[in-house]
Amino acid sequence: MILIQKLSRTAVYLVATVITIITGTIVANAFQRISIPNAAQVPYNLGPGLSTGCFIDVPSNVPVSVMGCCTSLNVRSVGQVTLLKIPALAILWVGLESVPGAAITQGNSGADGTHIVYIDWSHQVDIEVCNNPLSALRPSIKVHNASGGTRAGAVTLIW
Repeated sequence: MILIQKLSRTAVYLVATVITIITGTIVANAFQRISIPNAAQVPYNLGPGLSTGCFIDVPSNVPVSVMGCCTSLNVRSVGQVTLLKIPALAILWVGLESVPGAAITQGNSGADGTHIVYIDWSHQVDIEVCNNPLSALRPSIKVHNASGGTRAGAVTLIW
């Protein structure tokens, strides 16, 4: 009788240990590693014909989501692209132009002033390739205002 009680107690401890190990394994595998993305926001306020300059740097060799908006009255809109910067060579992109007439935009270029995406209603404010040979950031991007009025908004990069 005592032998049966000792065996039963041992069996209970063994089963409890196995259950604890299985539970710990399941819980450990259930957790997901979540990383917080890097982000940068660049506001702009540009007079007619002006650009921000080549200071909006795009990280190299990683996909970068770029969203731009124009918040000026009567021309508010948004556009977005995903970019890939190949250092010292070019920027590749694919995305969606601003409304109205939103359409796919895509391409690759290292040439300064190459259109990437419109971010205003009238398709006069755009994000362009910026390639200043004197800049260590090349190529980068800039916002260009080709309209006859002042335009304001922001560009957000997430990677």
